[in-house]
Amino acid sequence: MIYVIVGPTGVGKTKLSIALAKRYDAEIVNADSMQVYRGLDIGTAKITEKEKEQIPHHLLDICDVKETYTVFDYQRDCRKKIEELQKKKKNIILVGGTGLYIKAALYDYRFLEDHAPISNYENFTNEELLAKIQEYEPHCEVDPHNRKRLIRLLHKCENHLMTEKNGNQPLYDFYMIGLTVDRKTLYDKINKRVDQMIADGLVEEVQSFYQQKIYSKAIQTGIGYKELYDYWEGKCTFEEAISKIKQNSRHYAKRQYTFFENQFTNIHWYQTNYQNFNKTIEEIIQDIEKVTNVN
Repeated sequence: MIYVIVGPTGVGKTKLSIALAKRYDAEIVNADSMQVYRGLDIGTAKITEKEKEQIPHHLLDICDVKETYTVFDYQRDCRKKIEELQKKKKNIILVGGTGLYIKAALYDYRFLEDHAPISNYENFTNEELLAKIQEYEPHCEVDPHNRKRLIRLLHKCENHLMTEKNGNQPLYDFYMIGLTVDRKTLYDKINKRVDQMIADGLVEEVQSFYQQKIYSKAIQTGIGYKELYDYWEGKCTFEEAISKIKQNSRHYAKRQYTFFENQFTNIHWYQTNYQNFNKTIEEIIQDIEKVTNVN
């Protein structure tokens, strides 16, 4: 059986994953787009060896921070890992906050290959480009002033790369658990979590990459990393950088909720009880064992 744990940053996904893995003799597969990178530990709240409690974890620390790891790479690697674990008759816990990674891995989510050269459209006006697009896609809405977008879209139309939306058909049987909490509590938790990251050595972790002059995609998009780079490059004060980390973390949590609510219709939501998390775990286990054959 596959158990999927989703939710915004800071709601207890890691702790729940360990509890369920121990109960159901499961192995854990990471579904966080930043935790695949070696060295991005404190800023991504990556699980420590002690916290793992000797439970096998997969797709953590699998590539260098200088590399670019995409959702296409994750789909391939996660499906391969699921197949391996299922052959071993192991239960699987897929845990993380990157909704697109989960969607791509568990659903019929397809990527189109585009190797066709882009035609020369320089003699067409924007209006003519839009008219040609609408010959293929009559209801297509696109900014008529965005010429690059118009050219790219016409290229896709002419090379039959426009497809219906896909990714809504699940490929596996799974039980999806969502952890949530009221926004005020969550945002307070996030703010305190950032303070703890600073105390745990986040500045030193990021500085090691800055001193190596690493400006990879992971660094430039990772919350907690890009903001401190801005500080060292004189774009803001240290206090402003920390404030920005907190703000970006809160905004990210909001985007996570939006994705989960729009893309997954089968999430079983549970309120995180920070005062007694064991109660949350017990509630989830009771529900799991009502609807599955695992106990």
